[in-house]
Amino acid sequence: QVQPVESGGGLVQAGGSLRLSCKAPGRDFDVYHANWFRQAPGKEREFVATINTSGGASKYADPVKGRFTISRDNVKNMVYLQMNDLKPEDTAVYSCVLGPTSAAYDFWGQGTQVTVSS
Repeated sequence: QVQPVESGGGLVQAGGSLRLSCKAPGRDFDVYHANWFRQAPGKEREFVATINTSGGASKYADPVKGRFTISRDNVKNMVYLQMNDLKPEDTAVYSCVLGPTSAAYDFWGQGTQVTVSS
């Protein structure tokens, strides 16, 4: 069982930056693909970004391409989401999700709130 724990959310003005962190203590962290999802109030949860087990490949949702960067540190059991040029529409609860494949979302964190003011 893996329990991701997110941190780094907060309130930021439009155009600003935040870096979200996700720690997943335990063994075999590097066998899991890592993802970030987000859910805004009144909206469905949506995919943000994914990174493979080695960190050598990543994909992004169109709304965040060029602004967000996902990365991981398998020594520290950490996943990061660097968010630049934030927009009010990025306001959401961001969750870190781990899974054994790129299409499996087995282990969810509690989420961290990101609020972008205009």
